[in-house]
Amino acid sequence: MALTKRTRRLKIKQRIRKHISGTEARPRMTVFRSNKQIYVQLVNDLTGDTVVSASSKNKEVAAKSDVSKSEQAKLVGKLIAEKSIAKGIESVVFDRNGYLYHGRIKVLAESAREGGLKF
Repeated sequence: MALTKRTRRLKIKQRIRKHISGTEARPRMTVFRSNKQIYVQLVNDLTGDTVVSASSKNKEVAAKSDVSKSEQAKLVGKLIAEKSIAKGIESVVFDRNGYLYHGRIKVLAESAREGGLKF
């Protein structure tokens, strides 16, 4: 029987999470995208804490109406880079959360790199 998109993504997510984990010095940058929004957070897996988070619902991003979803992802990537560098975090482990490294996920990752994050 064929897998649905959701079960396929969850299987990929489990396979990825076996190998990567975030620490205090190098937290895990995880991404979630819905049909309308995109969310990203830095997680310390040792303590289970979210260190920094950003989304397309933040005031800085939501105030800019009439932008495409890719532009939103670019703005969120820059925002997470600014927030994390302000907290003293320069290096992260990227967790694409089972999504393909393509489209909005790729744009977000590249803009975070441009903002100064290393992964």
